[in-house]
Amino acid sequence: MIIGTRGSALALAQADIIKGKLLDIGVETTRNIIKSSGDVFTDRPLHEVAGVGVFVRELDDIMMGGDVDIAVHSMKDLPTVRPEELATSAVLKRDSPYDVLLTTNGERIDDLPDGAVIGTSSMRRRAQILRFRPDLEVQDLRGNINTRIKKLEDGLYDGILLAEAGLQRMGWEMNVERLMPESFIPSANQGTIAVVTVTGTDAEDLTAELNHEQTRIETEIERIVITDVEGGCTAPIGSFAQFLNDDEIHVRAEVLALDGSEHVKVEDIIPVDRYTEYARMLGKELVKLGGKELVQRAVCQLEMNEF
Repeated sequence: MIIGTRGSALALAQADIIKGKLLDIGVETTRNIIKSSGDVFTDRPLHEVAGVGVFVRELDDIMMGGDVDIAVHSMKDLPTVRPEELATSAVLKRDSPYDVLLTTNGERIDDLPDGAVIGTSSMRRRAQILRFRPDLEVQDLRGNINTRIKKLEDGLYDGILLAEAGLQRMGWEMNVERLMPESFIPSANQGTIAVVTVTGTDAEDLTAELNHEQTRIETEIERIVITDVEGGCTAPIGSFAQFLNDDEIHVRAEVLALDGSEHVKVEDIIPVDRYTEYARMLGKELVKLGGKELVQRAVCQLEMNEF
């Protein structure tokens, strides 16, 4: 079977994880590297590149055309609305869901000097770090994980914000500060690898054996809670669900202003056996608190480049 993937080091590492797991159950695969427009326009901030799911839609089309059997994605990149012809056949057990701060000299967030330059392509990370340290200067950071770290080493930034899972999948041990969800709620589905196939195929049946049901439930909750604020992938929204035990799940979600000056948040412990119902209730509460208005304002500012 053919695995379709982007060509970055991290994307290839994720594809190799799936390749190895499939080999363990007797399925042999080859890789087909796909170059997307998001890889080409690396000179632009991510929110300017052709809308939500830019890295996913092109591979969807290739898969539906029959050129690849399996697609491997960071699940946080998958749009909520998906083509009916495609199935998310497996959600792997989650790696670290957290953000980390990597600095040139090992400083922690509290130790950074006033005006320190922090790099990130994420509007959520920008808003959250400005809420925590409004004196910092946040600048756009594009490129794959190797490129981002090289820019830090070259002195273009004093620190950069990354997903810890990416470092884990690359096998890199670095002196980073993990940013905990009490102040830095991750993006929905961060740290999770998703496998996509055409519905009703052998590829769907075989890759379904890789599914981790607890992670699938957590990621579903994270998506449900933020559905009604209609933010897409560029608005500053965090959503994080985590099993506490077999019966309960802790859920946090928030929407922020782009500069971190405002935010609304919901948090609760919900029952596993009624998680869909309770997640929807939390989503409605997030809207009631003003989450939708914050999203609309952020989207308008992004369109006008007023941030």
